[in-house]
Amino acid sequence: MSKERIMTLADVAQIAQIKIQQEFKSIDPIVGVMQGMRAVGFAVDAMTIDCLVTKKRIIVLLHDDRPDEAEYQFCFKDKDPAEEFSSMPLVDVTSDQIYRWIREYFSVSANL
Repeated sequence: MSKERIMTLADVAQIAQIKIQQEFKSIDPIVGVMQGMRAVGFAVDAMTIDCLVTKKRIIVLLHDDRPDEAEYQFCFKDKDPAEEFSSMPLVDVTSDQIYRWIREYFSVSANL
């Protein structure tokens, strides 16, 4: 169940990634899927979207016990994320939403 949700989310993010790359040549977001937290006892999968230019990161978490919810945080690649995450219905994490997150968060400080 969980692997299917994170892979579907990664597919959605890939659509946003392609659109960003077409419209903003200087933003090259990298999407990653991590299931390693399960190995240390956490029932959660994570997706990261990184920008090498700004060193910014977007983290999206999918918890097994909250299958209809996504938690997310805007942070930096080289810093630990804060403990607090925002949440929204998973159905609202669309390619358009991810596109907006990338465009707005990654482009702010780099004037991209």
